[in-house]
Amino acid sequence: MAHRTSPAASATSPASPADPVSTVLVVDGMTCAACVGRVERKLGRLDGVSATVNLATGRAKVSHPAALPVGDLVTVVEAAGYAARPAEPPARPGGAADTARPAPGREPADGPSGSGEVNERRERDRLLITALLSVPVLTLSMVPGWQFRNWQWLCFVLAAQVAVWGAWPFHQRALRGLRHGTATMDTLVSLGVTASFAWSAYALFLGGAGRPGMDMPLSLLPSASGDVAGVYLEATVGVPLFVLAGRRLEARARRGTGSALRALAELAAKDVTVRRGGAERRVPADDLAVGEVFLVRPGERVATDGTVVEGGSALDLSLVTGESRPVEVGPGSRVTGGAVNSGGLLEVRADAVGSDTQLARITRLVEDAQTGKAAVQRLADSVAAVFVPAVIAVSVTVLGFWLGAGADPQAAITAAVAVLVVACPCALGLATPTALLAATGRGARLGILVSGAPALERLRKVDTVVLDKTGTLTTGRMNVTAVTAVTTSADADADAHARTGVGAGGHARVGAAEALRLAAAVEQGSEHPLARAIVAHARRQADGHPLPRPVRFAAVPGSGVSALVDGEEVAVTRPGELGGIPDDLREAVRTAETAGHTAVLVRVGGAPRAVISVGDTLRPDAYRAVEHLRRLGLRPVLATGDREATARAIAGQLGITEIHAEALPEDKAALVTTLQGHGSRVAVVGDGVNDAAALAAADLGIAMGGGTDVAIGAADVTLVREDIQALPDAVRLARHTLATIRANLVWAFGYNLVTLPLAAVGRLNPMVAAAAMSVSSLLVVGNSLRLRAWNPSRPRALGHGPGRTRTATPWEAAS
Repeated sequence: MAHRTSPAASATSPASPADPVSTVLVVDGMTCAACVGRVERKLGRLDGVSATVNLATGRAKVSHPAALPVGDLVTVVEAAGYAARPAEPPARPGGAADTARPAPGREPADGPSGSGEVNERRERDRLLITALLSVPVLTLSMVPGWQFRNWQWLCFVLAAQVAVWGAWPFHQRALRGLRHGTATMDTLVSLGVTASFAWSAYALFLGGAGRPGMDMPLSLLPSASGDVAGVYLEATVGVPLFVLAGRRLEARARRGTGSALRALAELAAKDVTVRRGGAERRVPADDLAVGEVFLVRPGERVATDGTVVEGGSALDLSLVTGESRPVEVGPGSRVTGGAVNSGGLLEVRADAVGSDTQLARITRLVEDAQTGKAAVQRLADSVAAVFVPAVIAVSVTVLGFWLGAGADPQAAITAAVAVLVVACPCALGLATPTALLAATGRGARLGILVSGAPALERLRKVDTVVLDKTGTLTTGRMNVTAVTAVTTSADADADAHARTGVGAGGHARVGAAEALRLAAAVEQGSEHPLARAIVAHARRQADGHPLPRPVRFAAVPGSGVSALVDGEEVAVTRPGELGGIPDDLREAVRTAETAGHTAVLVRVGGAPRAVISVGDTLRPDAYRAVEHLRRLGLRPVLATGDREATARAIAGQLGITEIHAEALPEDKAALVTTLQGHGSRVAVVGDGVNDAAALAAADLGIAMGGGTDVAIGAADVTLVREDIQALPDAVRLARHTLATIRANLVWAFGYNLVTLPLAAVGRLNPMVAAAAMSVSSLLVVGNSLRLRAWNPSRPRALGHGPGRTRTATPWEAAS
């Protein structure tokens, strides 16, 4: 199972100095996968320390003994040639000081990291000035008709400034790496710029290229004349220009992939209206305390998780949980911080504040996911660790080979420079983290929280899904499912079964609506879950009319309750023996038991008058979700602690054939082990404490967001929105994300396999090589960005139950 930790700078509450804790460091100056491997190796040399470094976010997640100070970790990273600092823990629910900034790994290395805005402005200015200096050089070098007398000397003056000042960040990082005995992408760029400029200077001063009237024809392929050395000043300026432009575009694109955390930060309310001292006042949301009552007016965001004390409204949870439909709330309803109030005034009592809120939990899960690394990316990082030294060795070999073969020195140097410049480990380092950033952000917007890349990989591979019933496939709340009133003989021919669902009346002296009203009046005095369901249903049907007050209420343990209501003796009891009740009520009891529901008998004046069926109901999209899982090739299995009849009734509605009823927590865990022993890759979906053991034992644990903290803590994936359809959506997202990562890595490896040989045989101009290198990284990032717009592609014929289908609504078809 994935080990989840808070992204705070230091771990909290270590049990002992030897216990491992997790720390997140912000690392400045990383530019490619070689940098990632270097930081991970340096940190990994410390006893008991392991690190995962994410190039796209510029963060290192370090597991280390609690006794090891965070300052020692920072020192090790700095000794490797990078600036580092502990990440600031989010002070607000959903706030993140560092996540809203551009990833620091791409900031210029002119010194230790300072203000993100200052560094970004400095990087932009360097790019603009480099472009102004480079354009004349590129134009004159590539348009022979514009080459005036001594044009090459003007180009030399301009190119000298680009080679020194414009490319200074590359030189600086290359020198820093040299001091530490390592080489990175910056080493390749620095060597390429230096070599092309040095050769051009030699050609101008000693090789005859500086004579007045010298012209140079346009050629995208390297060429050389035997008598006069040519200048490659266009490569000198083109390499830093294209690399700087590519990294800036890449950084902007990567900020787009990480937009989920910034969006979450923006969901948190900045201030809130509270009542203190008899007066309303506006205070910062950070000052809100648990138990304090605050107001939410129409259009405002709910400041924190709480319970509605007074008022009613509809809340828009689409940005928090991905729930597309507004949720009606009233007194007693739980509300989530970040939701938008679409209707009336609400008074809410705060149940959780700060880091304990659901929004803060979502933010932590997304942050943890974005520091993860897929197994295939670890292979790419291993390759990248030796990639740069290998490229330098190839470049030196190419230079020696061409000189030894008697080729013109200009052609030999040009081929060697092209090899240096065209190599691109950046794409290898960005292949997974950019896709993971985009996917986890998109998943969060759809109400799907994934703990990291390993969870995505396991989610893609599962073939069996063990589903809990209560709270997963069902709502987890008792509801009245039917009211059947006894009919009189006069009504029998017209309506043999006066059965009603929502508020319909029967054809008897005590109709269904009246029986429900009387039963609810009696049950007002009971705290039993069945009683609360009957009362809540009756109040919804009463259209605001109050229920009558019972007199002489009495409860009979194990049997039921009774009271005097409107002068009538009313009793709500178990059906008991069915011999003494009318046929239509007897049939209603049997129907309820077949469906796995509980039937209660309503007696008025001692005579049986109605049967009320109460039970847990399926979630609206449960059948469609299970059907979509089948279409994805997954086998659904129902495992529940409920009795056999209830389990079979639910499974029958969903078309599930494999059922395990009356299962204890240890039975569910044993079921997972058995399935795994038969070669299945098992995912478990649950929401309760009793599911935690099975969630932990499974190849992949999936928790419902409304479930217990124990279940969520044991899971790898959390479905935040109250829609089981998020489960097949999560499977599709995982498959799409892993396909994107594979495509990125195929491109990253394939690009180098094709371009390096071309450069080695002298078929690539260094300037073209620089452009190709930058484009390769942009293509990887751009491919990952497509995940931000991903929508689940669902079948257009949507099941509504076994053997029944319906046509998709326009919204469902569009999604």
